[in-house]
Amino acid sequence: MGKIKNLIICDSLEELSINAADIFSRLSRDSVVEKGSFSVALSGGHTPGMLYELLASDDIKINIPWQDVHLFWCDERCVPPSDIRSNYRLAHYEMISKIPIPAQNVHRIKGEGDPKESALEYEKELKEFFNAQVPAFDLMLLGLGEDGHTLSLFPSKETLREEKRLVVETHVEPFDYDRITMTLPVVNNASKVIFLVSGRNKAGILKEVLTNKDKAPAYPAQLVRPRGELIWLVDKEAASLL
Repeated sequence: MGKIKNLIICDSLEELSINAADIFSRLSRDSVVEKGSFSVALSGGHTPGMLYELLASDDIKINIPWQDVHLFWCDERCVPPSDIRSNYRLAHYEMISKIPIPAQNVHRIKGEGDPKESALEYEKELKEFFNAQVPAFDLMLLGLGEDGHTLSLFPSKETLREEKRLVVETHVEPFDYDRITMTLPVVNNASKVIFLVSGRNKAGILKEVLTNKDKAPAYPAQLVRPRGELIWLVDKEAASLL
């Protein structure tokens, strides 16, 4: 197999998280110097938890200009923010509650509301914040599901074909709750997108996504093609079949 562009294989989840924290910290400073703010869209799941914890650690948080950092979410489960399934709850518990970020800089998706109304409200917030029809995030952090999904964009769902809406509601089987997710036009307009992938259970799908380039895209993650830079940060267990 040939070399895969922008693939960084780390020895462990800890090393992966340290690399991601370094990129986050450096980009935040550069962005604030360049244009006065840093916009980042966060993901949920197991993998980013250690990254959020690192960003809130004393050695790292002091080097991040939190007053000018704006946090958004790539997607959210339609549950209250205190629910253990909430993507917001993970980031708040591990990071937000421990950093000096202004409350108005935390732009959470209201998962506890009506899904359609919450999606429209979040889309409006994105347009107003970025003053653009399609936001251009400085950084988006994505995960990879075992079925190849990313954000809450799942295989064979109509949301994959959405070209006009920035945020949509979707129902995901077999889970008995709705989700709200940003769409591909938002992801693909980002300056930098980083996939964080860890664990041996992701080895098979990671190989499929990264190596099956001769076929039409079969997985949502293969449709992530940002105008800026795409980086894959994976641990050696996830990369074990590459």
